[in-house]
Amino acid sequence: MDILKLVLQIALILISFLLVVLVLLHKGRGGGMSDMFGGGVSSSLGSSGVAERNLTRLTVTLGVLWGGIIVVLGLMMRFSGDF
Repeated sequence: MDILKLVLQIALILISFLLVVLVLLHKGRGGGMSDMFGGGVSSSLGSSGVAERNLTRLTVTLGVLWGGIIVVLGLMMRFSGDF
């Protein structure tokens, strides 16, 4: 059980970091950091719609996974007696 808890905690840290990076890459209203990596150039070509959609899908998927790990770790702590 301790190994599973450790693996989930490491996954939580990695997913948290990835979520921060992905959210910063989103375009947003003011252009965002995605323009720094060529998002502004590709938007004039019309291909940024697909890239932005895929970025959104990946962000939402990782967000749901992050929430699931939080719930599982909380349940493990609750029922194992670790306070």
